[in-house]
Amino acid sequence: MSGRDILLDVQRLQVYFPIKSGVMRKVVGHVHAVEEVSFTVVRREVFALVGESGCGKSTTGSAILRLIEPTGGRVIFDGKDLSALSDEQLRLKRRDMQFIFQNPYASLNPRMNVWKLLSEPLKVHFHLSEAELREQVEAMLKRIGMTPDQLTRYPHQFSGGQKQRISIARALITHPSFVVADEPVSALDVSIQAQILNLMMELQQEMQLSLVFISHDLNVVRHISNRVGVMYLGSLMETGDTEDVYRHPAHPYTQALLSAVPSHDPAHKSRHIVLEGDVPNPADPPSGCPFHTRCARCSEQCRQSKPELREIAPGHMAACHCV
Repeated sequence: MSGRDILLDVQRLQVYFPIKSGVMRKVVGHVHAVEEVSFTVVRREVFALVGESGCGKSTTGSAILRLIEPTGGRVIFDGKDLSALSDEQLRLKRRDMQFIFQNPYASLNPRMNVWKLLSEPLKVHFHLSEAELREQVEAMLKRIGMTPDQLTRYPHQFSGGQKQRISIARALITHPSFVVADEPVSALDVSIQAQILNLMMELQQEMQLSLVFISHDLNVVRHISNRVGVMYLGSLMETGDTEDVYRHPAHPYTQALLSAVPSHDPAHKSRHIVLEGDVPNPADPPSGCPFHTRCARCSEQCRQSKPELREIAPGHMAACHCV
């Protein structure tokens, strides 16, 4: 992979949230939401982040775009260090990187109709005439399977699937090169999820987007992504080509996650790996490997030192002392 093919380079990203207590709101600790996460995203690929709820996937996605300010690390986007940009420089850069939120019911302003929702980003980032605005907005509506007569309607007049189509249109109206999609179908009915996923895949191909796709649904991730990263307690446990990770999971946590995925083949028999214990408190993470408190293969080395991601096969990396 040549350097010029990499659009996004996340280097040891950290996000800590302060814990405050007392009348003076003194900081007494920190929640370690994201702990030294590193990965790259190649131009025009879909990189998925998966893991249990609370593992830091969404926080990672938000920190990449500085919707949440990182505590440490660097995010290099198209050769620019986003952490070093001023507010104005970051505002200009945002036309190239956008976010699709999980809940379209909350992410769309109920006081704005579809015309305002879609034209506002264009007004912020480009100097266009009214005719040019209308042309671009109507073209985007057509791309997402909606019609110009719906421009005057408000979010409450649409179904959940239509709301998410509008959210996708709003994110893509500035023609970005990179999008973070934070569980974009989890709030929708199952019957609608496939339609939205297919729409996103079509638009990703058509607009040549790079995409970080965040999800806890492993079947969806296998369907949509080129590469995948598995997170646990704020850390990356394993990364690699999606099919390679699904067929040959190396980390015990990845193996446990995949063993819980239902098979479409009734003749297929798989052993469900049951993890003992609870996820540790991110305000007081364990020493060594974050997963060692629930791992059946845990050794003394796992308790003492945190493993780094290392290549175990071409393009396949795992953070485990036992692999």
